[in-house]
Amino acid sequence: MKLSGEPSTTPCEESRKGYIHSIESFGTVDGPGIRLVVFFQGCPMRCLYCHNPDSWKIKEGTRMGTEEILEMYHRNRAFYRNGGITATGGEPLAQLSFLTSLFQEAKKQGIHTCLDTSGITFQQEKEADYLPLAASTDLVLLDIKHGDEKAHQSLTGRSGQPVWDFLAFLDRHQIPVRIRHVLVPGLTDGRENLKLLGRRLRPYTNLQALEILPYHRMGEKKYEELGMDYALKGLREPSQEETERARQWVVEGYGE
Repeated sequence: MKLSGEPSTTPCEESRKGYIHSIESFGTVDGPGIRLVVFFQGCPMRCLYCHNPDSWKIKEGTRMGTEEILEMYHRNRAFYRNGGITATGGEPLAQLSFLTSLFQEAKKQGIHTCLDTSGITFQQEKEADYLPLAASTDLVLLDIKHGDEKAHQSLTGRSGQPVWDFLAFLDRHQIPVRIRHVLVPGLTDGRENLKLLGRRLRPYTNLQALEILPYHRMGEKKYEELGMDYALKGLREPSQEETERARQWVVEGYGE
């Protein structure tokens, strides 16, 4: 795919290295098939329910190059026949140059690329900088924290507008998107909240699926180990019935 404004220059050497939090060799929930899941280090948001607070800090983690990561993929390529590589985080877009380099090299080698992102670092005024990434991305898993702006700021510490700007960008270039939304009791649930999310998603033509992910408490122990206070300590996990009902409410709003 060739996008208007795509530069013809190759990435500089520095862009071929990035900061990685960790890598999962056989991921099954972050995109189609079995995948190499690369967790990027660094995230500007401070979501109250984040279960990876050790991925927040910028320029920490392990410094890795695109070739090193792709070599890990090729060592187990037979298992990834119907999968590929997923970049997640942290926030991969916070290392845009390195992420672009990784995906460009992956596409040259016929590897399916999937970006799991909140879109929070997207800058609409610098859209041209994101065109090379779009040209080498097969699928985006877009994690929308909340459909209401004030609630988004309260939940994450950041405005949600860049998320919607990024979705609009992906729609303009027809990059397939699967929406993800974490159901957190008392914070992101509620029929009106979920219907609002559905209504806001209605204009976009590139949406493939909607996933409602139930909040889980697995991060509590990590906060304890890091000596950090966890704002949602003791919060219950939603039931499967609640999760299914939440999805129906989003769909209900989408159809209004």
